[in-house]
Amino acid sequence: MDVPVWAWAAVLGVIFAMLAVDLFAHRTAHVVSVKEAAVWSAVWVSLGLAFGGVIWWAYGAQAGGEYYAGYLIEKSLAVDNVFVFALIFTYFAVPREYQHRVLFYGVLGALVFRAIFIAGGAVMIENFAWILYVFGAFLVYTGWKMFRQRDEELDPAANPVLRWFKRRVPSTEEYHGQKFWVKKAGTWVATPLFFVLVMVETTDIIFAVDSIPAIFAVTQEPFIVFTSNAFAILGLRAMYFLLADLMHRFIYLKAGLAAILVFVGVKMLLLDVYKMPIWLSMGVIVTSLTIAVVASLRATRRTPEAITDDAREAL
Repeated sequence: MDVPVWAWAAVLGVIFAMLAVDLFAHRTAHVVSVKEAAVWSAVWVSLGLAFGGVIWWAYGAQAGGEYYAGYLIEKSLAVDNVFVFALIFTYFAVPREYQHRVLFYGVLGALVFRAIFIAGGAVMIENFAWILYVFGAFLVYTGWKMFRQRDEELDPAANPVLRWFKRRVPSTEEYHGQKFWVKKAGTWVATPLFFVLVMVETTDIIFAVDSIPAIFAVTQEPFIVFTSNAFAILGLRAMYFLLADLMHRFIYLKAGLAAILVFVGVKMLLLDVYKMPIWLSMGVIVTSLTIAVVASLRATRRTPEAITDDAREAL
């Protein structure tokens, strides 16, 4: 797949232009409503799907299918990020009107780190083809570990990166609007929002270690790996504000994500034995995610009697 330099430049231009539009639209701190989040989610998803159509038109059905499979994998795993972001914001008691700014810079950092990881992964695969089996085994192990630890919650206070920053960076306990740094007594000090950003970035790097090898399972083309990854995480902020209040209902989601990781890991391990068609990969991913979401919503569905009891208590 021969991708000219101008295509890379055009994609990066579109990404940064959309980020600039997003930043301008949220230039003043405000609570992002569900309606606003839904509109932005539709914009980001439409953009991601449309770009897949461009790949399909320019490079054929195989490349287009690989893009959509990678996009689905990253989008699915990004939902797990929403769980963690909600926990981090709750732990630090971040006012809702400041959360978008943290996620904006978090996504910006995620794009940079993932580009580095993808470039490194592509170089490793080109020079050491056997690394694909290492990636496959790692994904199977990660999926099994995620399934076994699906009920465990992240403890932000135990994060070693956060503790390192807190020991070495002068800070203040009070929020100062959307600022990450403020000047006090002639010294720059970090606000709690800075430490929230550190946690968000650290978390995303950890998730990238899982998601990027997973996308390499469906394609080793760096352009497709990067663009499917980038367009999937661009909508992460809107997804958070759309789903944050419903995350307690997705009780089987981690089991579904674990199944996806194990599947793509096995797919990678079987590369020399059986090359699964893209349509089969997409079918397994969509089916696993759908079953997990539907089962979760059915299991947490409230009965009319429970709603009536709540109404009586409110009165």
